[in-house]
Amino acid sequence: MRHNKKINHLGRTSSHRVAMLSNMASSLIKHKRIFTTTAKAKALRKYVEPLITKSKEDSTHSRRIVFSYLQDKVAVTELFTIVSQKVSDRPGGYTRIIKTGNRLGDNAAMCFIELVDFNENMLKETKKAAAKTRRSRSKKSGDEVTVAPKSEAKPAKAKPAVEVKPVEEPVVEEIATIEEAPEVIVETPETEVPEAIVEVPEENQETETTEEPKAE
Repeated sequence: MRHNKKINHLGRTSSHRVAMLSNMASSLIKHKRIFTTTAKAKALRKYVEPLITKSKEDSTHSRRIVFSYLQDKVAVTELFTIVSQKVSDRPGGYTRIIKTGNRLGDNAAMCFIELVDFNENMLKETKKAAAKTRRSRSKKSGDEVTVAPKSEAKPAKAKPAVEVKPVEEPVVEEIATIEEAPEVIVETPETEVPEAIVEVPEENQETETTEEPKAE
């Protein structure tokens, strides 16, 4: 049983493993990003991050210590001139592992390992997230108000006294009563109804004729 044995031998001897990690660290410093298996990337992260921390102090002693691990003059120069300036404000965590799935054939887990400060796309996203301010909703619907930073409380200025004027009673005008207009009676003319025409027979007409009285 492997109790308290955290080192991953990666199926290699000690000298082979150290040589492999040295070459991978040099490649990572030169190209800023390499493609490898997840197990090797995790072992490389423990190997290269102490060297990057050492590069923050640019001295002959630091360069000799780093060169004893990398055995590459070009990688050491790149580390102390360019990489150290980028990571000067970062207190650790210089690398990022991005898993890409399994490899065809042996089904090994593959990933990218890269230097965090040299991935411009990821840096833009982090800057946008940091630039956002906290917002709180106001009483009005749909409006957003930025929360201003707290400032020291200032003594409130005394407001000038305001003269209060007595309220005048409203003047009510009497409204004159309007006399009621006299009722106007409109007489409608009655239409004359024609009398019924009675036909008189001819015999009656003769009898009705006035006879002259005979002189005796």
